Amino acid sequence: MRSLVSAILLCMCASTSHAAAPAIPDTPAGQVLRAWLDAFNSGERAKVDAYFGKYKPPNGMAERMLGLRRQTGGFTLIAIDRSERLHLEFRVQEKAGPTMAFGLFDVSDGNPPQVVADMLQALPPGASASDMAVKVDAAIRSRVIDGIAAKLTDLYVFPDTAKKMVEALRAHQQKGEYDAITSGWTFAAKLTEHLRAISHDHHLRVQCMPMVMPKDDDRDPLQPPPIDDEFRAHLERENCGFVKVERLERNIGYVKLNEFGPTKVCAPTATAAMNFLAHVDAVIFDLRDNGGGDPEMVAWLSSYLFDARTHLNDLWERKRNKTTEYWTKPEAPGKKLAKQPVYVLTSSGTFSGAEEFTYNLKSLKRATIVGETTGGGAHPTAGMRLADHFGIGVPFARAINPITKTNWEGKGVEPDVKVPADQALDEAKKLAFVELDKRAPHGPPPPHGPPPPHKK
Repeated sequence: MRSLVSAILLCMCASTSHAAAPAIPDTPAGQVLRAWLDAFNSGERAKVDAYFGKYKPPNGMAERMLGLRRQTGGFTLIAIDRSERLHLEFRVQEKAGPTMAFGLFDVSDGNPPQVVADMLQALPPGASASDMAVKVDAAIRSRVIDGIAAKLTDLYVFPDTAKKMVEALRAHQQKGEYDAITSGWTFAAKLTEHLRAISHDHHLRVQCMPMVMPKDDDRDPLQPPPIDDEFRAHLERENCGFVKVERLERNIGYVKLNEFGPTKVCAPTATAAMNFLAHVDAVIFDLRDNGGGDPEMVAWLSSYLFDARTHLNDLWERKRNKTTEYWTKPEAPGKKLAKQPVYVLTSSGTFSGAEEFTYNLKSLKRATIVGETTGGGAHPTAGMRLADHFGIGVPFARAINPITKTNWEGKGVEPDVKVPADQALDEAKKLAFVELDKRAPHGPPPPHGPPPPHKK
């Protein structure tokens, strides 16, 4: 789906000084906005869980909200752009940087109101709220639904499920449930909700865009799109997802990785990170805020944990009945950490390619998984155009692990040691200390300090 959304998910814009925050309206939609901002800006798991429990947003996970909170430092409300009793459109700016985002809530008329649809999208450079106001009419709604039906029927990984989703959309359409929707964002969110109600597939998403999407070209939609200058700039700016690489106490390596970037750009960064840790005695991979990425990068990074070529995973495509095997890359340069204990930190927001990395190592008994059960998305997705401002991510393949002969779809990866995500690093370090003590030839090492002076 990267080709469809990178331009609006990754761009920065706007100035950093604003007038006083606008008043939040005293409506059901305003109540939800206020509760969301309070929970988000608190950064506290209990408050985030309470928000999800009370208002029940259909899409999203508490850990993903907390991950976004850690990345942004929280949000400041900048403007209320449209306010109706059960619908609200607004803009926020992150506290840790210049990024502004456009969001909306559609809520039910209840006590408390329930979130029917919600969305938060980074604003493109120079964009205004009016630029984000994608409007739909009967003709556009019909075209989008027809396009979804065609794409799912042709490509979705499970044909029987595709048929059920199409039938459900047609039933909602015939009942007139979409007729009153004029906001493209609300329409996309509602379609996604209805598709996931049948498939329970969190890779499946209808996307609304403020810009006009390019026309389809001759490129195979099931192949990764070319890496354009904008996406390359994002990868470079974000250091290919490598947030932190360091040595902790007791010579334990620590890698904080928030995405698996394409190897065409990011293999040198991954190699530099692993070569920095070439002489550690254990290594911790922190994937608590990692939403996935390129399976080739999963294989590349895994290559540093094995001393022999190892079969990691397979991806089977329904349309072409084709299986692609993924193995470690012996050519990955540098020293391998094939004997060192490995720990992977997870949260409920760990998703897709990050889950594959975790599941592969768990199945091979190469790592101890510490944290929370992951999000449960095992279907590679292709992004495709539906209309000028609409696209869809269609899961077209499924992972098949060579050991378990299955995958983590809908279930997630269960940790070996289950603890809340915010306690996972401390727990992994404790486990590593115990393991390193077992391996030490003369027991635990002495306390840290300068070495004794050399004596002749």
